Order: sequence, then C-alpha cells, then structure tokens
Amino acid sequence: MPSDTTPDPYADPLRFGQRVHILRERRGMTRAQLADFIGVSPHTLRKIENGRQHSPGLAMVMRIAEALRVRDLAELTGHPDRHVDLFIGPGHPRLGAVKAAVDCFSLSESVEPPPVAHLTARLHAAWKARHSAPNHREVVGRLLPDLIRDAQALARTADMARDRRAAQELLAETYSLAQFFVAYQPDSALLWRIAERGMVAAQDSGAPHWIGVAAWLLAQAHRDSGPNHFDAADTINLEAVRILRPLLSDADADLLAIAGALEFELGYTAARRRDTGTAWRHWDRANGMAQRLPSEYSHPVTSFSRAIMGAHAVTVAVELHQGGESVRQAARADTAVIRSRPRRARHRIEEARGYQLDGQPDVAIATLEKAYKAAPETIKYNGYALRIILEETESKETNRRRRASRLAVNVGLLSA
Repeated sequence: MPSDTTPDPYADPLRFGQRVHILRERRGMTRAQLADFIGVSPHTLRKIENGRQHSPGLAMVMRIAEALRVRDLAELTGHPDRHVDLFIGPGHPRLGAVKAAVDCFSLSESVEPPPVAHLTARLHAAWKARHSAPNHREVVGRLLPDLIRDAQALARTADMARDRRAAQELLAETYSLAQFFVAYQPDSALLWRIAERGMVAAQDSGAPHWIGVAAWLLAQAHRDSGPNHFDAADTINLEAVRILRPLLSDADADLLAIAGALEFELGYTAARRRDTGTAWRHWDRANGMAQRLPSEYSHPVTSFSRAIMGAHAVTVAVELHQGGESVRQAARADTAVIRSRPRRARHRIEEARGYQLDGQPDVAIATLEKAYKAAPETIKYNGYALRIILEETESKETNRRRRASRLAVNVGLLSA
C-alpha cells in the first residue's frame, strides 16, 4: 500500500482528534471550513485534532459528526460496539427487493410489457401514495419492484421512435421514485446506479421535464456526498437550468416547477458553502418562479410550489447557521399547506435545526415530535433529526431528556 494512503480509522486505536483529522481530510474539508461548521475557531479545532484539548462532549461530537456526515458515530468515537447510525439510515426491509429489481436486466422476452397508459396510472398512484402515507418508504418499497420490472420491459420492447421515447420517460420517472426510496439507506452504490440510470433514461426520452427531474436528483446525490462534490452538483444544476430556461416563457406548471426547484438547489448548495448572497439570490429567483404557479399546485416529485418557498427559506437560513433568521422564517412559513406528508415532516426537521441553532432545544424537540407524527419514516432516516434527538437524550433538563428519549425509542436510536 502506498505510504501516502490515508490510514483507516479502525486500523489503530487512534485518538478522537486523529479520527476527526482523518475524516475531515477524506471529506476534502479544510480546518477552517470544519471549524466554521461546528462553531469553533480554527485554533481550537487544531488543538482538538492534535490531542491538546480534551475530547469534547456529546453536543460537540454530534456537531462534528453532522459536519463530516459520518455514517456511524463509531467512526468518531473509535468504539464499534457503540454503534449509532447517523446520516445513513437503517436498511429498510424492502431494500433488498428493490435492489434486486434494479440490478436485474432480463435479456429475454419473458416479461410482458404493460400498456403505456397502465404503467402511467400506476406511477401516478405511487407518487400520490408516497406523498400521503406516513410510512411512505414501506408503501413505495412494496410497489417499486414490479414498477421497475415493467418499466424496463416496456423500454426494452418498444419499437417505434415515439414509443421508445414514451417508454424511456416512464423509466426515468420510475428511477426517480426509486431514488427517493433508496436515499439515506446503507447502499450508496445503489443510489448512484439509480441516479445515473435515471439521467440516461431521461435524456433518451428527450422530455425536458424529466431531464430536469433527473438533474435535480443527481445534483442532490453529488451535494450529499460532501464539499468535494459541490462543484459537480452546481455543474449539473446549471446545465439543466440552461436547457430549460428558453422553454419557460410558455411552460406548463410541471416544467416551470422543476426549473424553480433546480434554481433553489443552486441556492441550497451555496448555503452549504456559507455563501450568503448567492444562496438568497437563488432563493429569490426560485420564489419568482413559484409565484407564477397556480396557488394550489404542487410538483408531483419535488413538491415545489408557492407553499414550499417558506420551508426553503428556513433551510437556507439553517444551512447558513443563522439561528435567529431560521426562527423568523419558520414563523412565516405555513406548514399546513405543504400537502406532502414526508415533505412536511422534512420541513419540521429543518425548523427543529433552526430552533436548536437559536438555543431553543425544548422547541426543537417539540418540533421533531410533530415531524414524527407527520411521517415517522422521514425522521427515522434523517441524520439531522437523529443528531438533535441523541444530543438531547443527555440533557440535564429532566422533561427534555424524557421527551428526547421517548423519541429516540420511537425512531429506533434506543431500545425501549
């Protein structure tokens, strides 16, 4: 093995600080960047990494885990027996069946392709179920294997050029649904296969809307891979925006909405970089597009709508670590009009992050309880929510500790 290879954190009983240093470099983050994320000076972080400062308490460990997006708290603590999943959630019971369907390419004609109208109706019903069910991963995971099989069969057997484009469009839509199911589960390779196949299918379909959706999902996959991939996320987003922009003057609601969603994603990535001006500028552009949509409209994939812009404002403020602004934006956002249950739960989680940043942990826990009520399967797979819950299970305030512990049991962090 080359001598300059980054050591494995489990190869030796390394100090906590050494683990932070190794994982930071693997993420491609400078010491100044990580220090900014966790709210300490670069000098203090240097002391932590060099072992000249005592290992921090749980609150700081969780902030470091969030910034480095470690999958398991043991990666930082060096105690594999103290296993706590963070940003990669537990494997859903239906993950294996979905993976098998994605990986199975039938080369024979054994699967009879369904009529286009039949598969279209099934996908419409699947999206509707995803947005309305509290256990949305279970519902979608049950439907996906057959949807994937049939969409692949339809794409494989289509003869005429028009039929092939229609089949590829439905295949792209199916992969989009699959990416929502696979996200934050312990199979990142599967996520990448789905995201890339979805983009190929969308491009083959020639449908601008589904090209935009595939770009939106692929850019998210890059951004969630860490700071080293932010530029790739922006490149995909910008290219999709460039393609869609000439079509927007007379676009239908779906096309306008995906363009707005892509515009916001540019702001989201800028906020992750702590580029305040750029982040809010893209939010303003996205908001302008949202105001052109019908008041009751919600995009069937991204939930982009007039209503979602308040939630997006909270997200930008949270990612910029502006606690007070996060709380102000949360007060302005009307969560009742976010029709999608998982998206509503995600917004509650973002609100909770804002309250935590603003020094209001009791409100943060109460907000996470609302997220759990809206969609338990959203909070179970959200690393930000799990970090707050786990941190508050060690609170010195009795009632807060009890509520956090109850939530921790509900989401599977602690045993009953």
